[in-house]
Amino acid sequence: MSKYIAALDQGTTSTRFMVFDRAGKTVCSAQREHEQIYPQPGWVEHNAEEIWQRTQQVMAEAMQLGGLQAAEIAAIGITNQRETTVLWERATGKPAANAIVWQDMRVAGEVARLSNEIGDEFFKSRTGLPISTYFSGLKIRWLLENIPGLRRRAEAGEILFGNIDTFLLWNLTRGVHATDVTNASRTQLMNLHTLGWDAELLRALQIPEQILPRIASSSEVYGHVKEGPLAGVAVAGILGDQQAALVGQTCFARGEAKNTYGTGCFLLMNTGEKPVASKHGLLTTVAYKLGSAPAVYALEGSVAIAGALVQWLRDNLSMFASSAEIEALARSVTDNGGVYLVPAFSGLFAPYWNSGARGIMAGLTRYVTKAHLARAALEAVAFQTRDVVEAMENDSGIPLEVLRVDGGMVVNNLLMQFQADMLDRPVVRPAVKETTALGAAYAAGLAVGFFKSTNELRSAWAAEHTWKPALEAGRRDHMYQMWKKAVSRAVDWE
Repeated sequence: MSKYIAALDQGTTSTRFMVFDRAGKTVCSAQREHEQIYPQPGWVEHNAEEIWQRTQQVMAEAMQLGGLQAAEIAAIGITNQRETTVLWERATGKPAANAIVWQDMRVAGEVARLSNEIGDEFFKSRTGLPISTYFSGLKIRWLLENIPGLRRRAEAGEILFGNIDTFLLWNLTRGVHATDVTNASRTQLMNLHTLGWDAELLRALQIPEQILPRIASSSEVYGHVKEGPLAGVAVAGILGDQQAALVGQTCFARGEAKNTYGTGCFLLMNTGEKPVASKHGLLTTVAYKLGSAPAVYALEGSVAIAGALVQWLRDNLSMFASSAEIEALARSVTDNGGVYLVPAFSGLFAPYWNSGARGIMAGLTRYVTKAHLARAALEAVAFQTRDVVEAMENDSGIPLEVLRVDGGMVVNNLLMQFQADMLDRPVVRPAVKETTALGAAYAAGLAVGFFKSTNELRSAWAAEHTWKPALEAGRRDHMYQMWKKAVSRAVDWE
């Protein structure tokens, strides 16, 4: 009987392979970075062939480190950077061009044109997403129109599309062309209500349907690995990275939410079996679909700058040598000295969606030191999260009881305490921090019976630390009002 479950975690900057035991503890892992390609300002690409090579390397390295055989692995789950777009040759599996990354801005002109000609509501009503450079559909069209001969070949059935999950599945299984509902929901081509490709959207974006993968659940056996140290192992779970973290945090009940604190913040709330349309600047997306059970939906709020603000203080202002030092510096003062820092370096994301916003520091006096700026930076992350939580509660009508947190910044205890203070509810860090990879492993394990049910996963989830609110209500309200005042100065700067 297989003892372990595994996850392939393909992110924006690196790929890693992790093996977990039944309790969710890491047995072994390996990780490798890949090149970030910037051909022009605003363009971001990846070499998908390099990502496939890194995938093979980390799988082999982890298995060797753990001294494991394929028979010991029950199944593999895939989690991936969402929206990043790959077109490849059906006959060879070779990419037809570099992948266009989710951050890429080259289709901004098309976004403006479609907004004027068709309107945002056409897309939002079907997909839960505003027309944006973010999603896959316009990236596909750009490749078809700008790579000579590619549209003709696509219409002839010679070219296939996938986000990174589909590209890796195709290569691992040597020909299974499928994606799951969470990744399909980020293409801006899937209808949220039918969970199928939408003919009107395909016509509007001029995408030939024959290039698209089959849309499957997030937890089923898609195929088996054909070669290498994991040959014969089932690939049985697929989840986009933020949805995988939601599953890894076992947020299976309506109203449960997680926030991932990384370069930015991604906050997802489980809203149950019906999609909730947002009127407050959030995205409606699929949270997961486990086998034949109904799909579960989520509201998602994204914050562009969180950990990146700490990096900016470190690299651009040389305030400290390593990011970890910000906590001690911020703790050396008792408050922010009246300073509010709005990190709108590339506009503001949810719930403002103001592309003309720019970063500001407000409330500066000669009393202020770099310690106050450090504290204001951490507080800005918590303020932005409160903005998103309030939007979610307004959209869903569900009061948030507790916020589960993960990502690189959750080791900062000062930030987590302030987050609890600003939300006026508990913030919980899990014992197992690798929630994204763990979520993909959970989905795969459920598909093959390694785990019996989501109840088993919930019972295995454990908190490492809980922060409870400790800030006086009047002080909390005053600080948040000052934050909103600072945001009002930052919006529409351009």
